[in-house]
Amino acid sequence: MNPTELSIVSHHQPHIPHHVHLTSRRLILPLQPVILASRTKCPSFQPKFEAEGRSKPASTMSKRHIVVFSGGSAANNLVDVFGKVAEDKGCSLSYVIPISDNGGSSSELIRVFGGPGIGDVRSRLVRLIPEDHSSPETTAIKTLFNHRLSPDSSLARIEWLDIVESRHVLWTSISSEKRELIRSLFNTINLEIVKRLRPTSSFNFQSASVGNLFLTGARLFTGSFESAIYLLGAITGVPSNINVIPAINSNFSHHISAGLEDGTQITGQNAISHPSAPSAPPPIPTPFPGGTRIGTPMLSEAGSEHENEIDPGRVSEIPTQHKQQEGEIISISPKTLPLHTRTLSDHDTFEAEDANLPGSLPTLRTQNITFAKSHTEDLPSRISRIWYINPYGQEIRPAANPKVLASIEEASAVVYSIGSLWTSIVPCLVLRDVGGRIRAARGVKYKILILNGSLDRETRAVGMDFTAKDFVGAIADACASSSGGRVPPAVDSKGRVGGESWKDYVSHVIHLQGDGTPRVEKEELGRLGIECVRIYGRKNEGEGGGMIYDGTALGQALEAIIGGAK
Repeated sequence: MNPTELSIVSHHQPHIPHHVHLTSRRLILPLQPVILASRTKCPSFQPKFEAEGRSKPASTMSKRHIVVFSGGSAANNLVDVFGKVAEDKGCSLSYVIPISDNGGSSSELIRVFGGPGIGDVRSRLVRLIPEDHSSPETTAIKTLFNHRLSPDSSLARIEWLDIVESRHVLWTSISSEKRELIRSLFNTINLEIVKRLRPTSSFNFQSASVGNLFLTGARLFTGSFESAIYLLGAITGVPSNINVIPAINSNFSHHISAGLEDGTQITGQNAISHPSAPSAPPPIPTPFPGGTRIGTPMLSEAGSEHENEIDPGRVSEIPTQHKQQEGEIISISPKTLPLHTRTLSDHDTFEAEDANLPGSLPTLRTQNITFAKSHTEDLPSRISRIWYINPYGQEIRPAANPKVLASIEEASAVVYSIGSLWTSIVPCLVLRDVGGRIRAARGVKYKILILNGSLDRETRAVGMDFTAKDFVGAIADACASSSGGRVPPAVDSKGRVGGESWKDYVSHVIHLQGDGTPRVEKEELGRLGIECVRIYGRKNEGEGGGMIYDGTALGQALEAIIGGAK
C-alpha cells in the first residue's frame, strides 16, 4: 500500500491550500476552524446509562473508546486535542501512564516511602481538571495541586507546614469541606514523614510537588494507588468519561534499565532520559553546643540539674517574645533556632534506613531531585531495548494493569503519543500481554503513532539519529517482546517481527516536516502497509528546537483517520 500524504491546515494559515491529497485522487474537504473544547463529559452515551442505573454495553464501548499511551509533560500539550476528538466521536478516553519515573520530587518519595513513580500520573490528572474561570475554587484547587515547594529545602519545609496547618495563601477560595478533606491526606503523609525521621535520614522537601504528596498520602491511607487516583480525580472534577490508568497497578516501585547497541547498560529512568545534576542529600539536624538538637530543650554542660537554663551567650539568638522580664526562658520554638545541618557522605546515604531493601542497587537509592531535560549529552550508542528490573538489578517481566488490557479490548483506536519513546511509551508496551492484546484486539482498527517534532537524548546518538522507521520498529519490538521473548525478535527484510508485521502494531504515522524533525521514510513505510500523514505545525522557538504540532490540524488529522464524526 502506498503511503498517504494528508495535508491539513486551519483557516489561520491562508497561504496553504485547503485540500487533502489521497494517493492519486484529490478530495476537497472544507475545513472549518476548530476551537479546542474543554475536557467535558461525552453527552452522547455516558449520562444515559448512568441515569438508567445500567452499565455500558461492551458492544457500545468497543466502538466508542480511544486508548492513548503517553508520558507526562510532553503529551499534556495534546490533552485538549484528544479530549476534542473523543467528544466529537462520543467516546470515552483512557490514558495509560508509566510508573517507572525516578526523577524529580518523585525520587524522594520513592526513597522514603517506596511505591510507584507518580509524577506523570499526577501531572495528567491535574492537566485534566476542567478550566472554569467562573469558579475560583476550581482554579484554586488546580493551583494547589500544581504547586511546587521552594527549591531551598529549609524554606520548603516551612512552606509545607504552612500548607498542612491551613495557613498558606494557596487555601484561599477553597471551601472548608474540601480544604479539610484535602488537608486530612496532607496530615497523613506528614505523619508518615515524621515517623520515618532518623538521625541519618530525613525527608527533603526541596521542590516537592504538592500533588505528589497528596497522592502518596492517599495511597498510604487507602492502601491502593488506584484509589488515590480516583480520590484526586473526584475532588478536582476530572470528567468521568476520561480514565488515567497506571501501566502497573502496584504499591511497589518498578524501575527500568536500557541496553545500548554497544552493550552498555543504563539503570533507572532518570539516568536514561535526563541525568540529574549533583544533588545534596537532605539536611540532617546536628547537635548544638551542649549536646542538644533542634526541637529539644537546650541543656547546659552541667546536665539535667540545669535543664531549664540556657547558655547566656545564646540568649540574644532567641526572639524576645520567648523571654520573661526576669530572663527565664519559657519555651523555645524550633522555628526560631538557627538551622545547623551537615551533608551525608555517600557511605551514610547508602547505609541510611529508608524504603529500599538492603542490597538494593545504589543508583536506585540516590536522590534525583534536580535535573535538566535539555542540554544533555548524547548517548554513545543507540538504545536497543528497555526492560524492568528488581531492586537488585535482575530483569523481571511485570504484569500489566488489568485495566490497561481491558481498555485495549474495548478500543477502536490506539494512539502512541508524543513524548519520550524509550522511557514513556515503551515501558507500557513491554508489560506482559500488552503487545499481544494490541495485535489481536478485533476492534482496534487504527494504531496511530504521533511522531515527535524533535529528537531528544533517547532518540539521538552520535551520528545515528532516529528516523520514523526506527520509532515504528522500536514500538513493534516492544510489543512483540511483551508476548514472552526477553530479546526483541529480529526484523527481516520485509519488515516482519517474529512472523508478525509492523502494521499489526502501527497503522498510521502522523508527522511534521521541518528543521529538527525526524526523517520520515514514506515509501519504505508505505510498502510495509503503514500510512504516513503529514500535517503542518509551527517552529519551536524554545529549547530543543524542532517543530510543534498545531492542535487544530492534529485534531482534524486524527478524526480523518479514525472516521467520520458521530
